[in-house]
Amino acid sequence: MTRDHASVWDNCLQAIRKNVNQQSFKTWFEPIKPVRLDNNALTIQVPNKFFYEWLEEHYVNLLKTTIRRELGDRGRLEYQILMSHSNGGGGGYAPKANGNAKAAREGIAPGMIDTQAIKNPFVIPGIKKIKIDPQINPNYLFENYIEGDCNRLARSAGMAIAKKPGGTSFNPLVIFGDVGLGKTHLAHAIGNDVLQRFPGKAVLYVSSEKFTNQIIQSIKNNAVNDFVNFYQLIDVLIVDDIQFLANKQKTQEIFFHIFNQLHQNGKQIILTSDRPPKDLDGMEERLISRFKWGLSADLQAPDLETRIAILEAKMNQEGIEIPQNVTEFICYNIQNNIRELEGVLVSLVAQSSLNQQEIDMELAKRVIRNFVKQINKEITVDYIQKLVAEHFDLGVEKLQGKTRKRQVVIARQLSMYLAKNLTDKSLKAIGENFGGRDHSTVIYSCKTVQDLMETDVIFKDTVSELEKKIKMSLHDQ
Repeated sequence: MTRDHASVWDNCLQAIRKNVNQQSFKTWFEPIKPVRLDNNALTIQVPNKFFYEWLEEHYVNLLKTTIRRELGDRGRLEYQILMSHSNGGGGGYAPKANGNAKAAREGIAPGMIDTQAIKNPFVIPGIKKIKIDPQINPNYLFENYIEGDCNRLARSAGMAIAKKPGGTSFNPLVIFGDVGLGKTHLAHAIGNDVLQRFPGKAVLYVSSEKFTNQIIQSIKNNAVNDFVNFYQLIDVLIVDDIQFLANKQKTQEIFFHIFNQLHQNGKQIILTSDRPPKDLDGMEERLISRFKWGLSADLQAPDLETRIAILEAKMNQEGIEIPQNVTEFICYNIQNNIRELEGVLVSLVAQSSLNQQEIDMELAKRVIRNFVKQINKEITVDYIQKLVAEHFDLGVEKLQGKTRKRQVVIARQLSMYLAKNLTDKSLKAIGENFGGRDHSTVIYSCKTVQDLMETDVIFKDTVSELEKKIKMSLHDQ
């Protein structure tokens, strides 16, 4: 029976899907394309060298097992890396067999520079000794940069760069996304990690505004060459908000030469932007082309679970305690901006301290109104009853009635359990919503549900599914 490369890889994907989580499969395996099948060798095309290195580091055993299952003990996998540029500036492919060969980095040896003669734009004029202040915020670390589906690729790339600055295929790294999603935090985290691992390396963070102002001053002082020579000393250059260089022709020209020299010398360049390189209007095409050489990683708005994790991490860092239902209420309403999420926390603490008031739902509602136009509804017992009743195909009145049918009893107990965990209602108030039952019935119901979750995996999954559905569908009320 003749087999083609597409069917072989499709069978491999089916096996791989069972051994990795959905997000990992979507990120690392869906972009792969089968190219050809020669005897026992399947060639696959990956988007860039970063993919190749990641697959080799994290999934080599899984890939080897899967390929041999399909092609026999002599089966092997070969990579074809899609290149974004070559020496001539065009596209091309770089094949790799089994991931055993490392790509040789192209470039020229750094030139000898008399550092005593170069002026440092980050110190007072007249000081001759070069000592580069990295301008890095020491509080922005990988440890407090919470990972989620929204930022996994960018964070993984950043950590790889920190281990081998200038030595990976994603140079430059362009981190892009909307305001308040953590671009600057991630860029600083890379810089901090490099400084810790390689104390001798020169790391520099600079905003595009400061970079532009330095160029203006260097032009006024006839010191452009000194300015360029200084930046060529940097091992890891981080330029924030690169989109603000748009329509600044002279600044772009100078940055182009600095970029080229650093890249050719194997130095690492990290850029942040509010949009992908292809959408940078007012930027020279030759610069946009170079921005595309490495990896462009976008940051998406975090999902609910990630927002809660971010807020709880910030609370732990600051030693702040907030009730769980208030934390979730904040995260329901602040959906697209991590900076606003932290701003709400600061405002809550300030209001609580000034007014000598505990942080509760009422205070949270008042503070939230300063950040969002319309507050999402909080979780109510009625809403929980409605969703649980729909799940079990029952009427809500059954949950509040006296019937003892098993399905109704389980749905009623589950509703009480969710009401206790997802609302700030007292046990007595919860019981009253279920036909006037007392608090001891609620306690018994919660204990019953907990016991069932420990012994019945399917029931536990049902509880988790309903809990998530209640939280996520709240925005649609």
